[in-house]
Formats: sequence, structure tokens, C-alpha cells
Amino acid sequence: MANSASAPAQDGDLHPRDEHFLRRALEVAERSRAAGRHPFGSIVVDEHGTIVAEAFNNSLPPDGDPTQHAERLVAAEAARKLSPEALSRSTLYTSAEPCAMCSGAIYWCNIGRVVYVLSERTLLALTGDHSENPTLSLPCREVFARGQKKIEVIGPVLALSEQAAAPHIGFWE
Repeated sequence: MANSASAPAQDGDLHPRDEHFLRRALEVAERSRAAGRHPFGSIVVDEHGTIVAEAFNNSLPPDGDPTQHAERLVAAEAARKLSPEALSRSTLYTSAEPCAMCSGAIYWCNIGRVVYVLSERTLLALTGDHSENPTLSLPCREVFARGQKKIEVIGPVLALSEQAAAPHIGFWE
């Protein structure tokens, strides 16, 4: 069975609760920056609207691990708490488009839906060529399209892009 990751969606495709949970993920990103970490935040919400996991980025040297992106961490935490069936009905909300590594984690954890604010292209414009964030120009939709499971993708959510960009302003200088 081939995967058909959804085509790019517009802000109007958001479910009524999506904006609320995206704002929560953006709050996590703000907390990440306040803690001296890269400003990325993610949450996983089950089908009933309960937040089951949240995480911010912990890849910043010297104590961080470059694989500890918010999306990978939150997917792993959610997978420890929910069954694969429940995860398939859950949504991962995140401040920026999941990278290829995180998209793989989302896929293997069986999370059925991803909603993000900043695209990888927009993130690159904010971070520049900073050595701590060498963006990988591989959209999450392309990663998911190579799999056998359907993962719905909504993003970028332009209505929240200014709020999502705010924690990055001045951080990467």
C-alpha cells in the first residue's frame, strides 16, 4: 500500500482546535529558548484533545544531543504512552516543519497527523547558515510519501508564522 501524504494545505484546512494546539507548541518553543535551547517546540494530542506529550529541542551543544529535536522527542514520549492504534488517530503539532530525521520518527511511531507552522524554507531564512541548524531541504511530505502509511500533513500555517518566527529572531546571530 503506497502512502499518499496529503498535498499542501491552506490555513483554512485547519480543524477548529488546531490553532489552539499550535499556539501551545509555540509556547513550548518560547520556553525552549528561555531555557537556552534552540527555539523549537512540539506536542502530541490524542483524538480526544488531550495533550499526551510535549517537548522542546535539546540538541544545543555542549550538553545536548544533535538528534534531540522536539518532534523526535515528543513522538518517542507519545509512543511510550499510547498504543499504535491510538497514535494513528493523534496529531503532532510543531513550531516548524519536521526534518527528515523527525519525519522518520513520526512515521515509525505511527502518528497519523502533523500540523506545523514554519516551513523548512522559512526556517532557513531565519537561521541562515548557522552551524547549529544546517537545514536539510527535504519536506516532511516527501519523507512520508515514501512510506506505506498515510500521514496527513497540514502546514505551513501562515496565520501563525509571525508568532513562530519570534523566538528565532536574534537567536541565530
